[in-house]
Amino acid sequence: MYKSFYKLKRNPFEITPDPVFLFPTIRHNEALASLYYGVTAHRGFVVLTGEVGTGKTLILRSLLELLQRRAVAFALIFNPSLSPLEFMRYIAGDFGLSVEGKAKDELIHALNDFLLERHVKGLTTLLVVDEAHHLSAEILEEVRLLTNLETSQQKLLQIVLAGQPELDQKLDSYDLRQLKQRVALRCHLDSLSLDETRKYVHRRLEISGAPAGSEIFSEGAVETIFRHSRGIPRLVNTVCENRSEE
Repeated sequence: MYKSFYKLKRNPFEITPDPVFLFPTIRHNEALASLYYGVTAHRGFVVLTGEVGTGKTLILRSLLELLQRRAVAFALIFNPSLSPLEFMRYIAGDFGLSVEGKAKDELIHALNDFLLERHVKGLTTLLVVDEAHHLSAEILEEVRLLTNLETSQQKLLQIVLAGQPELDQKLDSYDLRQLKQRVALRCHLDSLSLDETRKYVHRRLEISGAPAGSEIFSEGAVETIFRHSRGIPRLVNTVCENRSEE
């Protein structure tokens, strides 16, 4: 109801990761640029971390939107609680490969052939794993093995892992030192400052069609939103949504 009251064209505080609402803080811009460079320069393996609600999935969606313009094929895994065989089947299936009745080694061979075919055509192929802090040691070992799919010049499969700070802790563990050595780039998202929260709220309202000069949230209200949300974008959205409906 508040959309019509405030003359808005869309809901400004949805928590779904819509790239149109990407707020370009320095850290978010750096993260997106690092991921884009890592994939397009075929660096092989890139890691994005951040606390819950800081915008990791939104960054990934924005990245994929940019990469689609370059004919990058990608497999996206958002439920990493899989067995090694399920993991490989999911990847191969997302790339449109036949997976029915195939063992893991057969899937890897099929995937390697697919990657080589795309490489010959000058095309980039990407695997994205969201919520990667939930990956088991077994699956992380599968990820390491996937980084071995390469030619003498470059990696055939670009890999982006995104997750909470626990992912960094896993990668820094002694048992995963081989995987850690393959990480080309790491980037991290933090919560917003008070000034960034203020601009974040106003930008979302502007994108949603708020009339110029309208002050839906006073300075005091923004400070309250920041205090309750601690500058975490998802919580900022939740607080703003609830306050708008009051």
